[in-house]
Amino acid sequence: MRVSVCQLNARDDRDHNLRVARELLSRAADDGAEFAMLPEYVDYLGRSAGMPKPEPLDGEFASFFAEAAREFGIWVHAGSFHERGPDDERTYNTSLVFNPAGERIAAYRKIHLYDVEIPGRVSYQESRSVAAGEDVVVADVAGVPVGLSICYDLRFPELYRRLADDGARVVAVPAAFMMHTGRDHWEVLLRARAIENQCYVVAAGQIGDHEPDRTCFGRSMVIDPWGTVVAQAPDVVGVVTTEIDLERVEKIRTEVPSLANRRLQL
Repeated sequence: MRVSVCQLNARDDRDHNLRVARELLSRAADDGAEFAMLPEYVDYLGRSAGMPKPEPLDGEFASFFAEAAREFGIWVHAGSFHERGPDDERTYNTSLVFNPAGERIAAYRKIHLYDVEIPGRVSYQESRSVAAGEDVVVADVAGVPVGLSICYDLRFPELYRRLADDGARVVAVPAAFMMHTGRDHWEVLLRARAIENQCYVVAAGQIGDHEPDRTCFGRSMVIDPWGTVVAQAPDVVGVVTTEIDLERVEKIRTEVPSLANRRLQL
């Protein structure tokens, strides 16, 4: 399968963000991609006061990327967007996947939320504005089982083991990793998830400055099941395309049978 990761600098202008995202998908299609992925929060990254009204799963955001998938004839992972939540105070952080006919074939709501309290230093509760999802999702993308996750999920290996147990051969990680954590953790965690689950990891990140006073790390990449980075984006908005070899997944799982050698009874 030929895959593309699209690296975006979403800000507080939803229409501009979607326009650039569509251009990146067009470039991915021109590169021969069968499957193209965008980063977390494609719709909006800015001050909460200016955030557009959250949408339902079948709203304008979904229609926009369904049309793009149909026009370009590719599978599209639309990163994530602010989905209407369970109450007026919270949204869901939701990924949508579309087939080349423009049909939505999967939706995943981010499970893990970043809540931290360090007296005198940091107080941040993502759960105040975002509701956690509850379902683990593996999507069938052109016959390839693709496990879905979003950003902070990356720090929870048990989710990725569950995705592997549910058949995933590829794992998708749309993200908006911040610069100070991304420098030290982004590639390490992505490679770890690939190695321990012996699958491809396809990761699309936000890049550059955003409001308010936020800088995202970027470095979108594709990693093979041996943990080798086979493609990586430079520090600009753009598209990187590469081939992934699904037979390599089975080869590595046979030669280093760590998944089979687990002692689940313990």
